[in-house]
Amino acid sequence: MGLVLHPTRDVSEVVGIIERWASRHRKTLLVRAEDEHRVPSGVEPVPADELAERADALISIGGDGTMLGALRMAVRDPKPVLGVHLGRLGFLVEVEPPDLPEALSRLVSKDFTVESHACLACDVCGDDVVAFNDIALVRQPGSGFVTATLAVDGQRYGYYRCDALVVSTPTGSTAYSYAAGGPLISPAADAVVVTPSSPMAGISRAVVLAPSESIRLDLRPQTAAVAVEMDGLVIKEAATEGAVEIRYRRDAGRVVRFDPQRYQERNQLKLSLLDLPFLPDQLRELLPEELRRERDQRELEPPC
Repeated sequence: MGLVLHPTRDVSEVVGIIERWASRHRKTLLVRAEDEHRVPSGVEPVPADELAERADALISIGGDGTMLGALRMAVRDPKPVLGVHLGRLGFLVEVEPPDLPEALSRLVSKDFTVESHACLACDVCGDDVVAFNDIALVRQPGSGFVTATLAVDGQRYGYYRCDALVVSTPTGSTAYSYAAGGPLISPAADAVVVTPSSPMAGISRAVVLAPSESIRLDLRPQTAAVAVEMDGLVIKEAATEGAVEIRYRRDAGRVVRFDPQRYQERNQLKLSLLDLPFLPDQLRELLPEELRRERDQRELEPPC
């Protein structure tokens, strides 16, 4: 099993739980060579580009950003990725650290389901990258606006003049695209969303496209210097010319799920934090069982 660690947070407690479990069950743990100093000596360091290839499964320790990195790491040969939650508002991760020993045993015995995730395969000014959430063209502060044309399957549709231009998968529709005013897309759907943030001219609403359609965004001569972000990571600092070509790729990532129904219920609660309307009885059902019992008991007690 390959460990993918949050780049800055202290993961020693979680890694310790995994290492002790692996020692008892005689399982091999791998980690990227650059993270060797963050793990016990029993974890084998390997080159970063070999981690996903040599592992039967990946364990992401962090939040959604770490999970997205693990999915990108395995995109050429998708492996099951188990997310261990250390973040604040994770939509992808499922397992809390205290539940790890049972989760690892179920992972090894293949007692889980796989949630398939699509990605965006992108040619960014000649460089090939993949994004599981979104690819974004973002203006640099004080430098004007992103100005780009949109073409779908080779047919030019119009232009954008905005602060940022976000192209997202259904999974990524709850992230940057949503913050920019785009729609929430069901993770069961196949679609690509193109959303302008703070549009000044041109296309001003989100556009939802079919997965079979190819997308091309060409920077226009009057554009400001543009940063290109992939899943929130800057991959180009100040582009003023070039194009981004995007294709939707199904089944590019495999996320481990032990209780898909409960996971969806938790995500409903997380979405409620994004100002979606929820009825009180719906929120009650999303509470842990112990808290529901305590709440019900207090409601049954007679008033003093």
